[in-house]
Amino acid sequence: MNARFFASDNCSGIHPQIMDAIIEANQGHVKGYGYDVYTKQAEMEFKKLFGDDIDVFFVYSGTGANVLALESCMRSYEAVICSDMAHIHTDEAGAPERFLQAKLMTVSSVNAKIKPEQVKRLLIGRGVEHHVQPKVISLTQSTEYGSVYSKEELKAFGDFAKSENLYLHVDGARISNAVAALNISARELIRDSGVDVMSFGGTKNGMMMGEAVIFFNKELAKNFLFRRKQGMQLSSKMRFISAQFQAFFKDDLWIKTATHANNMAKELEKGLLSTGKVRVTKPVQVNAVFAIFPEGVSEILQQEFPFYVWDEFINEVRLMCSFDTTQEDIDFFIKRVKELVS
Repeated sequence: MNARFFASDNCSGIHPQIMDAIIEANQGHVKGYGYDVYTKQAEMEFKKLFGDDIDVFFVYSGTGANVLALESCMRSYEAVICSDMAHIHTDEAGAPERFLQAKLMTVSSVNAKIKPEQVKRLLIGRGVEHHVQPKVISLTQSTEYGSVYSKEELKAFGDFAKSENLYLHVDGARISNAVAALNISARELIRDSGVDVMSFGGTKNGMMMGEAVIFFNKELAKNFLFRRKQGMQLSSKMRFISAQFQAFFKDDLWIKTATHANNMAKELEKGLLSTGKVRVTKPVQVNAVFAIFPEGVSEILQQEFPFYVWDEFINEVRLMCSFDTTQEDIDFFIKRVKELVS
């Protein structure tokens, strides 16, 4: 059997319906840089999702989306407050600090989630020229540990940010999985919670490439066309990103694929627990499973089923499911685990 990887949902291919949309868009000539019918239609899909009064911009990558979204909210003497596990802090090679020329202030998290009262403690020295000025709260939904902020938790952050004259950014690289897990509309979860700007991911859920930056606070979007160009995230043949998003939203494909990936993670969790020898270390809410294998097992498994060691100090690994993960993939992996731990 040709086993699929559990390293990341980035390792999966392109969903066939999205590939078909790319091929269909590959006809004739259209205007470049987003002045095409595919981009206009994709923008309309986002407005169906979140409401008409938003601004949408398409970019290549999640890091680019995060950096440009944050840059729109702040100046170099201001700061972003985020979890100590946030992707912008741990996995973007310092890109936010380099391009924002600003400070990230981290908060100790539980399962990568933080609370407004923790942020409150960092709001010192405001108005004092010797201190960096906090300006943006950045939350990841779903988080780097596969946890999910509920509607109530996000709303609490939205209310807090507004009361403290801060902006709220959501890194939604896996927003599809969070929306599917909570069984709630994207508008109710994100816009109605008071989020100012978000990075909306597609690559991790079946797209070839492409993310969107969505502004609910349209004042922040005023100069984004220039920021995107200067930030090297303007695609000349943007129709091939936009066409993917059209397919992504058609007949709720994005929710169906995310739900499948989430369900496969629950099946993986169930299989690991059935061995009696593997400890699942975090609640499984979306498409991520974190676990600790008996000594020596993960090293053997990694040769056959690539995945990442997440915490080297406790040998905790991360196993990711994708839109194309199958029950056969899970069963094959669990069978091998049982052979190694018996």
